[in-house]
Amino acid sequence: MCLILLAAHAHPCYPLIVAANRDEAYDRPAAPAAFWDDEPRICAGRDLQHGGTWLGIACTGRFAAITNYRQASARATDKRSRGELTRNFLAGESSPQSYVTRLELRANDYNGFSLIVGNPESLWFYSNRGAGPQRISSGVHGLSNHLLDEPWPKVNRGIAKLEKLLGSEESELVPRLFDLLADRSAAPDDALPSTGVALERERALSASFIEGERYGTRASTVLLVAAHGHVLLQERAFGPGGRAAGQTEQRFRLDALAAGPLSSPLRPRKRA
Repeated sequence: MCLILLAAHAHPCYPLIVAANRDEAYDRPAAPAAFWDDEPRICAGRDLQHGGTWLGIACTGRFAAITNYRQASARATDKRSRGELTRNFLAGESSPQSYVTRLELRANDYNGFSLIVGNPESLWFYSNRGAGPQRISSGVHGLSNHLLDEPWPKVNRGIAKLEKLLGSEESELVPRLFDLLADRSAAPDDALPSTGVALERERALSASFIEGERYGTRASTVLLVAAHGHVLLQERAFGPGGRAAGQTEQRFRLDALAAGPLSSPLRPRKRA
């Protein structure tokens, strides 16, 4: 996941809005967003290599998303999978604050990451390359492969565009969020961050949507959590060259906010 934009308590109807792109090698196996057979209360895409996820929400209202922290040094091969950090929070019961506080004690078990965990009421951020856990304030925020709200061009553009959408209804909000995520324009060279990769690579990675033949944006996800507890999670999948590869939509309601008990999650609706 290389771009996460979120609005926390900034929309009159949706206490949580998320628009995110997952960038990954195309040959890494993954399953689209769905309720998991082994954790039926979790709705998320799934990395089939290690069993974790890059972004998901549970029927309990628990939300988690993660990005890799970009740095020039080689990725250590003896570290644990970062996708388990999101999976473990979604399946767990600890508060967001206590989860990231305890995670800080074993952060070196993982390569660089930036993690968001929480629920519609409280969101927390932690990176093992940052200063420590921090509560995410109400408002619009952005995260790429660095720290929260680091002013990379794609983060700044995304925050500005999301702020203009606040107040829109679902029928307008969802397609415009996907338009935001589909931005393939690269940043000018003088605005590029310096993360230790070659200039040509830095330029290619500066777009919100990355289209390559071996690596690029695999999934664009829009998540809306309404004040009355209804959830919409829509995911668009892409293949090499940014070619569309299908769409999945999930609608369900959160247990904690539902008018009555939720007997079982609504099953996914898919469109090719």
